[in-house]
Amino acid sequence: MAIESDKLRERLERATAHLDPPYAVVDLAAFDANAVELVGLAAGKPIRLASKSVRSRELIARALARPGWRGVMAFTLPEAIWLVRAGLSDDVLVAYPSADRGALAALTADPDLAAAITLMIDSTDQLDLVDDVRSADRRPDLRVCLELDASWRPMGGRVHVGVRRSPLHGAAAAGAFAATVAGRAGFRLVGLMAYEAQIAGLGDTPPGQALLGQAIRLAKRGSYRELLARRGAAVAAVREHADLEFVNGGGTGSVAATSADPAVTEVTAGSGLYGPTLFDAYRAWRPTPAAYFACSVVRRPAPGLVTVLGGGWIASGPAAASRLPRPVLPAGLKMLGAEGAGEVQTPLAGAAAAALRVGDRVWFRHAKAGELGEHVNELHLVDGDTVVATVPTYRGEGHAFL
Repeated sequence: MAIESDKLRERLERATAHLDPPYAVVDLAAFDANAVELVGLAAGKPIRLASKSVRSRELIARALARPGWRGVMAFTLPEAIWLVRAGLSDDVLVAYPSADRGALAALTADPDLAAAITLMIDSTDQLDLVDDVRSADRRPDLRVCLELDASWRPMGGRVHVGVRRSPLHGAAAAGAFAATVAGRAGFRLVGLMAYEAQIAGLGDTPPGQALLGQAIRLAKRGSYRELLARRGAAVAAVREHADLEFVNGGGTGSVAATSADPAVTEVTAGSGLYGPTLFDAYRAWRPTPAAYFACSVVRRPAPGLVTVLGGGWIASGPAAASRLPRPVLPAGLKMLGAEGAGEVQTPLAGAAAAALRVGDRVWFRHAKAGELGEHVNELHLVDGDTVVATVPTYRGEGHAFL
């Protein structure tokens, strides 16, 4: 492992010797290999690419060009409109409901956008907001997708396992809402989504926590069995009122399991292309790390310590050590508990610190995937030991959608 780490570090440093940190790179061989492996896990069902996990139009297009990848899952409506107008995709599902009146006005005024973009809904309030922006008689019909809450509620609902998303949990509620949408002018129900975050987004081998890992695996199995039956029933109930084009589910952490659900017609993935550190704690499949960022050593405050400039690229989610970036090259570095990853400086300790000098690089991996792109304007694409292209992130193109 140490030899492989040394080789990786040497290769990345040869490729980027002309660059001054901080900067981010994507190893194309790893990115492409992850794209291929995800398609294999999907077992014939198409993968919809989660754009928030990539945040670079060029890399989104690279993945979509591969067999098995089809369509985009955007995280905001303005982003979806931008991607469609740029010609990146004519099939964009917005993963979350939108209350952006300006974006809704643009969508409802353009038949081409309305034909390419599907809005996420889970209540009539969202439909009312759209009608308030532009009434049904003054716009094309809008494509909408019903979101089914995929959380697990054992013990008669006294326990909630999962994230807080849609209020539509059971098949009866989903069917009743589908009937409402079907009877509403100006909307066409074309899809159903159920994102099982407690399965797809939760690592089941947390380092040094064997008992917790066992508990997580048991919860995942119980949740999967329950959702398999409930999602199937919900899809059947919704199909009584709408001719669904797709049923979407899953994420990088559950591609194989979700694809095995006969009710699901497509799965979503994105983070697995970059392979961030959160996926190191998964048993089912671990992507090859493809995305890194480099910071410069700028001081040596004491023997056995070095300090890099910056480094505080923290991931969203619960405030915990798992959300910190991880110094990985050279191997054997760790952060100080009292400081962690700082906005302007990050002290590092460990055996490798003794050999580092001012001006050397330390390579980090981000805890999540696309959030890396919020810190840099461009990504340097590495093939072997050469930067073969430099492409803009969303931020580099002047966009900060959230």
